[in-house]
Amino acid sequence: MGFEQPTPVQLRAIPLILKHQDLLVSAETGSGKTAAFLLPALHQLLTLPSGRSGTRVLILTPTRELAQQIFKQCRQLAEFTDLRTGLITGGDDFRLQQNMLRRNTEIVIATPGRLLELMDQEIPNFSNLELLILDEADRMLDMGFSEDVLTIVNSCNAGRQTLLFSATLTHFGVIKMADKVLKDHEIVALNTLYDGHRNIEQQIVLADDNDHKQKLLAWLLQNETYDKALIFTNSRLQADALRGPLRGQKLRVGVLHGEMDQKDRNRMMELFREGSVNIMIATDLAARGLDIKGINLVINFDVPRNGINYIHRIGRTGRVDELGLTIALVKHTEWNLMSGIERFLKQKFKHRAIKELEGKYKGPKKTKTSGKATGGKKKIEPKKAVVEKIKIRDRDKKNIGKRRAPTSKPETNQA
Repeated sequence: MGFEQPTPVQLRAIPLILKHQDLLVSAETGSGKTAAFLLPALHQLLTLPSGRSGTRVLILTPTRELAQQIFKQCRQLAEFTDLRTGLITGGDDFRLQQNMLRRNTEIVIATPGRLLELMDQEIPNFSNLELLILDEADRMLDMGFSEDVLTIVNSCNAGRQTLLFSATLTHFGVIKMADKVLKDHEIVALNTLYDGHRNIEQQIVLADDNDHKQKLLAWLLQNETYDKALIFTNSRLQADALRGPLRGQKLRVGVLHGEMDQKDRNRMMELFREGSVNIMIATDLAARGLDIKGINLVINFDVPRNGINYIHRIGRTGRVDELGLTIALVKHTEWNLMSGIERFLKQKFKHRAIKELEGKYKGPKKTKTSGKATGGKKKIEPKKAVVEKIKIRDRDKKNIGKRRAPTSKPETNQA
């Protein structure tokens, strides 16, 4: 078939898929992503035979053309095996598709609309599904398949492995979809991200320290216009520490973090959803799956540890028909981290100063071409000089307590 060397997406994704890891993969069309999921899928079917009935691999695609393309490539790759592959798209014979599913076809490639029609007839059996693949998820969402996809996903075996492929991670719904269908997933990002988040204004406010950050945060929450605000911290301790001072400002604040009982988390989510609480402080872990309308302000109290976490955070605002504002509070120890995120996204964020609370820190005096601060490095002594110092130190230790021999005879009085 002309395969000689694996493409970058194949190199990154295949080992993780073979470890049965859920994945969110961002790769452009034509990057080799079809083989990136088909090859490990076929490998697992052949090396881990199952005696159970029903479909073992389900691949959902947004269009008939893409489904047919994947079907053709799957047939080519599986030609010398006993694996059966089926295609389900609108416009083809409904009865033939029913019969194909009844024959326990191992691999099914389908578009959501026709598959739901068959599900209404209680034909597909996905209770033993081992692998679910959502291809071109961003396009499926653009075509309005979000609810259809979730209906299909909810009918599948809960213990399955799930792979979500998208042309971009900056689509407003892709990360929200990932939160709902993936478990403890890894992210493989191979394409550029600079063209996303056009409906989100991204700002940076410099801060002297955490106390200054708290004052800036309170000011922003009291002076910005928003329906709901989401504040991100890097730790649950910081999230808990912010709640008291903000409530002291008579703000309606809630907290979400991984150490809370699920019952308490559900209750807090409901309060946030209905608006009784309109400001939520959350960690990255707790925010996974947080899909609530009306979030139009996101504040990063702590700068996220990497660009992917940053995308997850700001993706909570700025839906396709709404505008969002994100503000990162950055102190001097976080400058390089923020610069790395800008470099990763190929974006420059807008710097903003709040006159009422303007601090002393104005950013580094000098920066590298990467945008990171330049720091003075300690001079490293030559290796030879270090060795000589060690010899002198060891000699001095040996001579401790010993009387030194005179270097010359004492002078005598000639008078």
